[in-house]
Amino acid sequence: MNRIEHTFQQLKRAKRKAFIAFITAGDPDLDTTQKLVLGLEAVGVDIIELGIPFSDPLADGPTIQASYVRALKKKTTVVKILQTVKKLRTQTSIPIALMSSYDPILRFGEAKFIQACKQSGVDGLIIPDLPPEEAENLRRLAQLQDIATIFFVAPTSKDERIKANTKASSGFVYYVSLTGVTGTRQAVSEAVVKQIRHIKGFTNKPICAGFGISTPQQVKDIGRAADGIIVGSAIVKAIEQNKGNNVVSAVSRYVRLLLKSLN
Repeated sequence: MNRIEHTFQQLKRAKRKAFIAFITAGDPDLDTTQKLVLGLEAVGVDIIELGIPFSDPLADGPTIQASYVRALKKKTTVVKILQTVKKLRTQTSIPIALMSSYDPILRFGEAKFIQACKQSGVDGLIIPDLPPEEAENLRRLAQLQDIATIFFVAPTSKDERIKANTKASSGFVYYVSLTGVTGTRQAVSEAVVKQIRHIKGFTNKPICAGFGISTPQQVKDIGRAADGIIVGSAIVKAIEQNKGNNVVSAVSRYVRLLLKSLN
């Protein structure tokens, strides 16, 4: 069974919600990325999203875009990221999903990329600019290797789109909790909770909410309805603000604070 699916089964039995942490691979460097994954697991993170840096991402705001620039300046590549995941697999079995624009995957070659993901120990793929209708071959290849393919539902999604994207998703469904790009927000609308409950009428798969979540209160509020919370920009910002030897401990403290509000 896929590690992501297994994790959600365990969490459901324990009546807990998933905390999913996004970090950019290679920011500030891949050695630190490896340490951050282990540090985040140690404080209770359930799933890691590793962002593959790209020069022209679709849905990422200024914080994550800046982290991509920093990672690219360090010559971070898809191959090096996969090597880092493979190293991590000697130390941890935490589920790891790669979040990437489609262009790096297309350049790598879909079949070659999926095979490399399998060999490295990747558990899932999140590709914001690849809708299910254009992802049939990638989904088929991923399914053969027991790699989850995770698709998005947005606040503007009509019921027909919700049905299609939840059906195509495996592992979990990624609910975009706001319109626009990634980035921290001060408030979360009650409409987010209402929409998550509406989506659950279409699927039994876990619904995890991301985009704009950065405070304990937001985690608590959205956690009432979602099966998991995804925090990205706020963690990336904490990494940037704590460059140096204390980055892992500083980021871990921040995430621990958010985790206390989830379950």
